[in-house]
Amino acid sequence: MKIAILGYGKMGKAIEKIALSRGHQIVLKIHRENQEQLNIENLSRADVVIDFSIPDSAKKNILLAIDANTPIISGTTGWLDSYDEVAKYCTEKNSAFLYASNFSLGVNLFFELNKNLAKLMKAHQEYQIDMTEIHHNQKLDAPSGTAISLAEQIISENNNKSDWTLDTTNSDEQIKIDAQRAGNVPGTHVVNYRSEIDTISIKHEAHSREGFALGAVIAAEWIENKKGIFSMHDVLFSS
Repeated sequence: MKIAILGYGKMGKAIEKIALSRGHQIVLKIHRENQEQLNIENLSRADVVIDFSIPDSAKKNILLAIDANTPIISGTTGWLDSYDEVAKYCTEKNSAFLYASNFSLGVNLFFELNKNLAKLMKAHQEYQIDMTEIHHNQKLDAPSGTAISLAEQIISENNNKSDWTLDTTNSDEQIKIDAQRAGNVPGTHVVNYRSEIDTISIKHEAHSREGFALGAVIAAEWIENKKGIFSMHDVLFSS
């Protein structure tokens, strides 16, 4: 499979390493110094585009890949106000697009655990919900896209929660997220249900970027030759 990588930083390089080890070819690597190579002609040479760029570039990158009729997966967070617009455009162009706030296979299993726990806890409103996420100090957005995904899953199952917040002084209707930035932490997410008598917690802790990169390459392998709007749930659980 021929892959184009948009965003050749630490994640892009980790993706390249794993893709090559799985027998794939990298036909395009876009970074700050070669933006002039990001065009429809070059993207058309790839079987799949993998985008791990920056929030300000993600929407443009995805739309360009759609125009090139090349399936694209994106792990860039911080641009999701435009998600519905991008998904509609992809459908109109009969192309393929997959977004994930986190491509780690373990995190996506953690998402399923989070949804099931939220369903179990729905009837137990005496538990207050809060979250902690910790990432490296180069991460541009806070809270992380993964934390937002976890919070939105809980909100969909819990009638008493309507939103998430970084403000710890806000009402109990919101899920409070403590977003910490420190050192070179790849990513840690904790969901807590606290009552006066006990606490129930679930946690995912990444040990390296390789898990994210592997998941991205697996998603790229899965989406090749497909049409539609997808998620990692489709990659992991569709037949």
